[in-house]
Amino acid sequence: MFSLVIVGKRGGMSREDDDVVTVTPCEDGPLLIRGPFELLTQEGVPIPPGRATVALCRCGRSSVKPFCDGSHKSTGFRATSEPDPAA
Repeated sequence: MFSLVIVGKRGGMSREDDDVVTVTPCEDGPLLIRGPFELLTQEGVPIPPGRATVALCRCGRSSVKPFCDGSHKSTGFRATSEPDPAA
């Protein structure tokens, strides 16, 4: 498990582009995270992202979790980029 901490460069969120964090669910693919974020394990240990934009696995098949390695393509993972309708 991991958590996503979203912080602005000034310690809070602002409307300036370099302070905005976006999470984009890709259809049939990963979650793309862009902006000033920090990834942590359940225990609070930082996970170095290695870059400013990362793709996080949604299918559960990646060999480099929490990051996406493209496994969703070969496993036939399906998910919309839209929120699920309220049940």
